Amino acid sequence: MKFRTGIGYDVHRLVAGRPLMLGGIEVPHSMGLDGHSDADVLIHAVCDALLGAAALGDIGQHFPDNDPAYQGIDSKLLLKRVGDLLKEHHFHIENIDAIVIAQQPKLAPHIPAMRSTMAQVLGLDEGDVAVKATTTEHLGFAGREEGIAAMASVLLSL
Repeated sequence: MKFRTGIGYDVHRLVAGRPLMLGGIEVPHSMGLDGHSDADVLIHAVCDALLGAAALGDIGQHFPDNDPAYQGIDSKLLLKRVGDLLKEHHFHIENIDAIVIAQQPKLAPHIPAMRSTMAQVLGLDEGDVAVKATTTEHLGFAGREEGIAAMASVLLSL
């Protein structure tokens, strides 16, 4: 068996008037993330990690932000397409480990739903998907609540 690792990173600016989507669920907050799609930084980081591990490009290559087909799209659909692409190339997702970097809102109560949602979309056991959250102790753009970032690491087998 051959193993491949991948990492992903994404960041979006917080803006008024949009829902906050993280890990495929809406998280109650006064602001949401700005982007061409629903701007779910967690799913976008996971997609990039998965694509990178399989050497299949990146999320922008597969779902360009200048393509009207992806305007406002639910990122769970992007994640599903990435999962299907991996299957076409005979990759199996062994695990996903991700972290969301946000000063607010507090994410701990929402992590189980994020894990469950992403696992379900990818056809994985919930135990194969880890999600964590941290603040930046009020440092940087995340600390000033200007945006939210996410990072992900994955292991694939072939």
